[in-house]
Amino acid sequence: MTLTTDIGWSYASQMKGVLLREVPSLRIVDMTHDVSSHQVLEGAFLLRYCCAAFPPGTIHVGIVDPGVGGDRQPIVISCSGGTVLVGPDNGLLVPLAEYMGEPKAYRLSREKVVPHTWVSATFEGRDLFAPAAARLAKGAHPEELGEATNYMPFRFPQPSFDGNVVNAAVLHIDHFGNVITNLSTSDFIGKHADFGEWVAISTHAHQFRAPIVKTYGELPQGGLGIVGSSFGLIEISVNRGRARDFLGLWPGSRFVIHKV
Repeated sequence: MTLTTDIGWSYASQMKGVLLREVPSLRIVDMTHDVSSHQVLEGAFLLRYCCAAFPPGTIHVGIVDPGVGGDRQPIVISCSGGTVLVGPDNGLLVPLAEYMGEPKAYRLSREKVVPHTWVSATFEGRDLFAPAAARLAKGAHPEELGEATNYMPFRFPQPSFDGNVVNAAVLHIDHFGNVITNLSTSDFIGKHADFGEWVAISTHAHQFRAPIVKTYGELPQGGLGIVGSSFGLIEISVNRGRARDFLGLWPGSRFVIHKV
C-alpha cells in the first residue's frame, strides 16, 4: 500500500496506526506526506508518475483534500490488474487511475466501511479512507464498500504553442527546488530549441535567460538551466541551488518560454 498526502508525517502516522492495527503484516510505502498544502494538481502528478511503478494489486491511498467533510465524494477506484485507489473525488486519483486502465469508481459508504463509528469532518483520511483501505487489504472488493458512481474528470494543464513561444505550467517542485513543468521534453527539445541554445523564461514578474543542457554539471554553481527530467518533462533547475526560489514559481504557476 502507498500513501501520498499533504498532511505531514505526524498526522500520517495516525493513518498508519489505523492500517497496522487492522492489518499488522501490511507493507506500507510512504510516497510523501509533503505535497504542497491543498495542491491537488501536485498530488495528482506525484501519484501518476511515482505510483505507476508499483506492481498490480497495489492499493494507493491519496489524501490531498481541501474539501474534506464537504460535498465531494469519498471514493475508491478499481483498475485493471487489481490495483485500487482510495481518496477524495477531487481529481487527485484520476490521472493514475486512467493510466492504470479500466477505472471503475464507487462512493464509499460510512455505514459499510465504519458502521456505528464517529468520523471526523476534518480528518477523513484517518477515520474513513484508512479503514476502507484496510478493508481492501484484507480482501474486500471495492463494490462491497459503496455504490457505483462517476468520478470527477481531471486533466493536467496542457502547454500551448505559438511558433517557438510556449505557454507552460508548473506541476511539481521537487525536494531540490527543481521546477517540473507540463512540457514534454520530446515536444520541446529538438523542435522549439536544442541543447546548447538559450531560452527566455518569462514569469508573472520577471524574465530570465537559461541554456538547455543535458546534465546539471554543465551549469556553473548557482547557474539556471533547462534539462530533461527523469519524468520525461522539461525541468528548470539551478545547479546546487533552488530554481523555485530563483524564479518565484509554485505548482500551478504559468510561464512562457521561447528561444532567444
